[in-house]
Amino acid sequence: MTVHPSLQNYADAWTHSIEAIVELVQPLVEGEWNRRTPCPGWSVRDIVSHVIGMECEMLGDPRPIHSLPRDLYHVQSEFTRYMEMQVDVRRHHTAPEIVSELEYTIIRRNRQMRNETRSPETMVPAPLRTQQTLESAMRARAFDLWVHEQDLRTTLSRPGNIDSPGALVARDVLLAALPKVVAKDAGAPPNSAVVIDVTGPLEFLRTVRVNADGRGSIDGSPSLGPVVTLATDWDTYFRLACGRVRPAAVADQIKIDGDEELAAAILREFAVTP
Repeated sequence: MTVHPSLQNYADAWTHSIEAIVELVQPLVEGEWNRRTPCPGWSVRDIVSHVIGMECEMLGDPRPIHSLPRDLYHVQSEFTRYMEMQVDVRRHHTAPEIVSELEYTIIRRNRQMRNETRSPETMVPAPLRTQQTLESAMRARAFDLWVHEQDLRTTLSRPGNIDSPGALVARDVLLAALPKVVAKDAGAPPNSAVVIDVTGPLEFLRTVRVNADGRGSIDGSPSLGPVVTLATDWDTYFRLACGRVRPAAVADQIKIDGDEELAAAILREFAVTP
């Protein structure tokens, strides 16, 4: 890789997860491609189609011209409609066709990253005809790939890579969303603190502090008098934050100390992926 040093972590995480995904799906027989995953509305086939489509967009390939069916219950916003297009256009492809396209797309993306000389601040296309920095785009792809790798692992009963380079990227992306979840979405009171204590392969403790104006920030220092402490394991944390499970389904994996009403509001708003 010759990417800018600040992009290297994302390139490494991308490589680790995409190779894991190929390893997971190559041996699957046709019927296994239709198995439901924890990602709402998507099968194994759909996740791999999504991965192919998003990597093709990173390559600058034109988006498919395609009309979506009207009965896709999980398509409820312009963003999910945008994401569904690359998936639905491949729904009738055979398993060998999808694996072949995945492998070819990875070859092209590896070549693109080997030759990458743009700065992290370079603006590149983003979903919904918007723009984002190259750094944001590569972070998003590393995050997305790791989450979908875990979707596939759950479906195929092949656990692993829970503390891989992609997991570290996912942790940071999800933690960056916590101040908004706690302060704005859940309405934690001004001048309060909420502690998140996570154990397991990725272990961390973070405090979300809400200032007098109701704005949230996050740091690694403990709080002496948090209004709420939520303790759980990393596996439960990321599944909640990625909308893969509902709080009620994993209530026995979450320990709550403090204001239970606020804790319930935080958990209700915990999912931060579209």
